[in-house]
Amino acid sequence: MSRLSIRNVSYIYNEGMPFEKVALKDINLDIEKDEFIGLIGHTGSGKSTLVQHLNGLYAPTRGEILYDGIDYRKKGKKLSALRQKVGLVFQYPEYQLFEETVIRDIAFGAKNLGLGDEEVDRRVRSAMARVGLSYDEIGEESPFSLSGGQKRRVAIAGILAMEPEVLVLDEPTAGLDPHGSREILEEIRGIFETTDTTIVFVSHSMEEVARLATRLIVMDHGEVKMDGTPRELFAREEELRAMGLGVPQVRSAMGKLVQAGIPVDENCITVEEAFEEIERWWEKTHA
Repeated sequence: MSRLSIRNVSYIYNEGMPFEKVALKDINLDIEKDEFIGLIGHTGSGKSTLVQHLNGLYAPTRGEILYDGIDYRKKGKKLSALRQKVGLVFQYPEYQLFEETVIRDIAFGAKNLGLGDEEVDRRVRSAMARVGLSYDEIGEESPFSLSGGQKRRVAIAGILAMEPEVLVLDEPTAGLDPHGSREILEEIRGIFETTDTTIVFVSHSMEEVARLATRLIVMDHGEVKMDGTPRELFAREEELRAMGLGVPQVRSAMGKLVQAGIPVDENCITVEEAFEEIERWWEKTHA
């Protein structure tokens, strides 16, 4: 059984009104336990609308979303139970910080689960460690005194403290400088590699999803257009460009080497892969 099953889901903003807009069209997806999903598409493709269905924030106009086979929107089910399982981190989540201290802000969601003080404290410490924040050094600081990257990590830690089984991140590096982005990405990678958390990662960066995702889903005009591994999908460069998307720069560079007559594998999608491939070619030709 899939962890999340999306069945024939459509969503229409302002249905039946003059300004109605179809945001999702007949989406069918299964998300498995051990996946890191990269969700990409141009602005307005439906990415954010889709992920806000995953924890029940939006209700489908048609279709259903099942978690471990259960539709939490049916009578007798509680959406609060679903939201414990599926944690959603919005774009610019630091705008949602509001408590007097970092610890209290991170603890807010866990406390609302009705947990005891000791368990809440354990979860706060664990969540802060996962995102590279020191409990002792900044725990009693105001979250508003922190840097942009630190605020972002506090917001993510607040969701992690609820210990969701699925973590949905809507462009978690938006607005951060390159250093802050790299730190956030490494922490997200660490969460995936050291826990059983399923991750759904919305991004405009082909480099980010190439480095992190085990599976890539491409959306366009409210529909799923492609679904496969990053390597499979980035090999379909012309189709991606027709949808206003690109491929990782390193793949384009390797393609140019092939066009120049250098026999390397152009399907490299990370800098590390490209370096190894060029090194292999160099050693072979200069042996």
